[in-house]
Amino acid sequence: MTTLFNPARRQLLAGTAAAAGLGALPALAQAQPAARPPVLRAPRLRPGDTIGLFSPSSATYERAPFEIAAETLAALGFKVREAPNARARRGHHAGTAEQRAADIHSLIADPGVHGLLAVTGGSGANRVLPLLDYAAIARTPKVIGGFSDVTALLNAVTARTGLVTFHAPVVVSEWNAFSVAEFRAVLMDGEARTLRNGADKGDNLVVKDNRISTLRPGLASGPLVGGNLAVLTSMAGSGYLPRFDGAILFLEEVNEYIYRVDRMLSTLKLMGALDRLAGVVLGAFTNCGPGDGNYGTLTLEEVFDDYFLPLNIPVYRGAMIGHIRKKFTVPVGLPVEMDASAGTIRLLTPAVT
Repeated sequence: MTTLFNPARRQLLAGTAAAAGLGALPALAQAQPAARPPVLRAPRLRPGDTIGLFSPSSATYERAPFEIAAETLAALGFKVREAPNARARRGHHAGTAEQRAADIHSLIADPGVHGLLAVTGGSGANRVLPLLDYAAIARTPKVIGGFSDVTALLNAVTARTGLVTFHAPVVVSEWNAFSVAEFRAVLMDGEARTLRNGADKGDNLVVKDNRISTLRPGLASGPLVGGNLAVLTSMAGSGYLPRFDGAILFLEEVNEYIYRVDRMLSTLKLMGALDRLAGVVLGAFTNCGPGDGNYGTLTLEEVFDDYFLPLNIPVYRGAMIGHIRKKFTVPVGLPVEMDASAGTIRLLTPAVT
């Protein structure tokens, strides 16, 4: 059906927007938070505290992961409390969105629970965001941790409340010595830590794993935002993304073809997010290759150069963040200083109180 241009209707719409205080701003700009809320930090975790296990995304189909989770957290010195619907399932999700939101609310409201840690990632956390009581989360700040699809929850909570959340191992992650030391330092010891890659050469003459690559050197400071690239870009146009102005963006990805990584970065570029950053930290892009039959594809290095070099801000690649065995615990929303030459992120204050 052909629709004729109607100038009167256009003027009416513009007038309606102006009357609402929106002027001629594009829809995406209207969806962004009006201002970055003050930084809110949760109490640190201590031995003997209770960690609430919740499933904001995909279902866990077997009992063993919960048994391993309880043993892992006990080894860290914690008690464990499962949310009522942590083992629920609706399709591939861990229950309905309402059940998953109710679990978050119940753990936040429970005075005997001191922190929340996601069982796993997967997909589906976006569905929960409109159902959350952000005012209640802000009134009772607690550590909230996870990664991958949990990126949606972490950034939404930080954007709406100012609460520092944590891109951290989920309970089914590998809790090796490096990951445990980072988790303890940030969340239990309350260190104003510098996140620096390990430099284990193994049997090699030089370090081969977890190498830092500097795209553009320099120092930059600002609040950390980011996480999984696909999840972050899936939130474009919503009111749940944090502000990118003056921020340090960190990104990671897994199992995506390079052309899809290109497309997702173009989304961030088109929405204006990249142009407002102070710096960029690229974590692991695990198993992100050209894919079968994709003749002549750009390399990941070329894609990163295309998007990040023109920004003229510090950028480095290779941070131990993402779908890898050994990983940092990264505080989302906390002011930090990054050094792209050294490949470090320095927390300017402890991430917990």
